[in-house]
Amino acid sequence: MITNEKIRARLTEAIKQSTMSQAEICRFLGIKPPTMSQYLSGRSLPALDTFANLCQVLDVSADYLLELED
Repeated sequence: MITNEKIRARLTEAIKQSTMSQAEICRFLGIKPPTMSQYLSGRSLPALDTFANLCQVLDVSADYLLELED
């Protein structure tokens, strides 16, 4: 089952493994750091377009972030 906690954990892991800082990712996506903080805390999820762009920036598949693949 897909849960916010699982998405949050995968997103956090992908950001840690990225060559970009959180601030750089925020600038690239046009979001504010508090918004990213909400994603990483599990308080909210990104909009679909932001989610797709996050996948591109982090070079991970949506299936990976959604735990549909390992």
